[in-house]
Amino acid sequence: MKGNTVKGKIMIIDSYDKDTEAIISLKDFYGEKKTLIEKCLITFSESILDYLLEQFACQEIGKVNSCNGAMPIYKSEYKGQEFAFYLSRIGSAPASSQCVEVNWLTGANQFIMFGSCGSLDREKTFGKYIIPTEAYRGEGASYYHAAPSDYLTIPNHDKVEAFFKKVKAPYTKGKVWTTDVMLRETRGLVAKRKAEGCIAVEMELAGVQAACDFYGFELYPFLEPGDVLNESSYEVEGLPRANHDMQKLYLALQLLSEI
Repeated sequence: MKGNTVKGKIMIIDSYDKDTEAIISLKDFYGEKKTLIEKCLITFSESILDYLLEQFACQEIGKVNSCNGAMPIYKSEYKGQEFAFYLSRIGSAPASSQCVEVNWLTGANQFIMFGSCGSLDREKTFGKYIIPTEAYRGEGASYYHAAPSDYLTIPNHDKVEAFFKKVKAPYTKGKVWTTDVMLRETRGLVAKRKAEGCIAVEMELAGVQAACDFYGFELYPFLEPGDVLNESSYEVEGLPRANHDMQKLYLALQLLSEI
């Protein structure tokens, strides 16, 4: 990370404070921390959430509360393996915060996060899932959980890759770009990220991984490319399929037994 001050002023990337205690605790909102379950799926698709609720025996075990509506947390079972799941909000800040709250409410500390992304390299990603190895920190939440750097390593990418090899699912690995603002993915920024080796862009990973690292949780992410971005055009046709593809749900469920 190149210089993080401008004329002596503190910048947003100086938000990581590991030396003093947080003022607010989740205990203030939810009481004592619970230990109900260990593994949890994070999905961003309402269609996938509805499918789980319709096709699996489910029980509500908690709620993440906020003034714009509560987010239920459910418990179910797949091939003898209990798991929690919930519908995450979009974006690095809400997604990372919800992950931490779900841990407090359920005890879950192993999270499988699966969603869609935009491809920056059609040839490399076409017909394949993406296993992120690093995330470019083009958002804000990660800087409160980790020291400044351009990229954040995804520690469990080798374990996710071993699983994909075992089940013979098509995949590719590489850097991804986490952005807070989809509508500001400019031609210049796309060109920069591609030049650095990024093969996809999404909106949550850097923040969620930084929060998991900070609190000692394990995160196992994988992505499915949908829309395609390059410096001269945008192709949106594949995004709805990637958003709601049930195949990635069953990959996530199988991954439960491997972690």
